[in-house]
Amino acid sequence: MENVRSVSNVSMFSQWRDLVWPREHGSWSFVLEPVALGLIAVPSVAGGGLAVAVVAAFFARRPLGIAVRDPDADRRRAARVAFGVCAGMGLLGLSVAMAFAGVTWLPWLLPSVVAGAGFLAFDLRRAGRSGLAEISGVASFGLLPAAFAAVGGATPALSVALAVVMCGRAVPTVLCVREALRGAKSGVTHRLPALLAAFFAVAVAAALVADGAAPWVAVAALAVLALRALALLVFPRPALRARSIGMIEAMLGVAFVAAVGVAAN
Repeated sequence: MENVRSVSNVSMFSQWRDLVWPREHGSWSFVLEPVALGLIAVPSVAGGGLAVAVVAAFFARRPLGIAVRDPDADRRRAARVAFGVCAGMGLLGLSVAMAFAGVTWLPWLLPSVVAGAGFLAFDLRRAGRSGLAEISGVASFGLLPAAFAAVGGATPALSVALAVVMCGRAVPTVLCVREALRGAKSGVTHRLPALLAAFFAVAVAAALVADGAAPWVAVAALAVLALRALALLVFPRPALRARSIGMIEAMLGVAFVAAVGVAAN
């Protein structure tokens, strides 16, 4: 009897994972890095509630797509249940945030919601891997540190600075990794947009530091990422596999979030 129950639990977990688990491994970094940066830089109970809402929204994307597009009626039905669970967790997280911080910080979420809606429009049409869709997706999460800072009671200047710096990490990284992988497959790489974005991010961060809104570590961290873009896209190198690039980016992301978050705290 216990074996039957164990097999049943494994089956339920497998079904749940199939319905909600994102298949894009790189998406984890683009979601968790902004959440971690916001919580490290401006820790708060309300921020913890917002983090629950953000992670729930991240998991809601796949069941929503299945519920809208999948030809299997049973699978659509299960996906609607999974989406409902994620939506419920998201509302619970937002409720906690509002209970501890009120509602005056909610406008700081609007840019993320707009960018996220843009990505969702692409994704539901099966165009979620297009360049514009991926930029919209990472921007929607990259802008979130502003809301985490605001819900924790930080100044508007710091809220804006954290969002700008996080987007300076996220958007150029998407452009860089896309071109590096495309170049490895086709031998043709359009380097300029990714390189311009990386060095523009450094320049903007330097302006924020000069204005006193961001820590100097942000410039150093973005400069390291710009040099990484040069190494991947310009200088001769052995070809790197997608898995290797993903591991490198994950380590860079952890270092980036820890350094900038602690310095901004």
